[in-house]
Amino acid sequence: MTKKERMVMSYLCNKCQQKRTYLISPQEITQALSKKFVLSVEEIDEIMVTLSNENYIDFVVSDSKKGYYYCVNLKKSGQSYNADTRKNRRTFGLLVLRSMFLATVSFVFGIILKAIFKS
Repeated sequence: MTKKERMVMSYLCNKCQQKRTYLISPQEITQALSKKFVLSVEEIDEIMVTLSNENYIDFVVSDSKKGYYYCVNLKKSGQSYNADTRKNRRTFGLLVLRSMFLATVSFVFGIILKAIFKS
């Protein structure tokens, strides 16, 4: 999943809180993510298709007088996306901390062994 896809998915998860279907325009997504990325409507269309193919969302394009909207419904994996992301970040952080701890312990152990056998 690319960074843009992750940002759009995170936005959709925050917007679509429950198991309901929501109407979201491509301009709304572009405006919400404009601080970090510049997304065109075509890119958003491609991202939505990709997220649908990866089984995160169901969406249908709906036309109106003001343009078109996405009727978005989160699937099971889409509903748990934010929780899974937080869990993965926490696991990665703990892995880094464990590695740093083991490196420090092995460094101290090496210094102790060096001091013992140097004499």
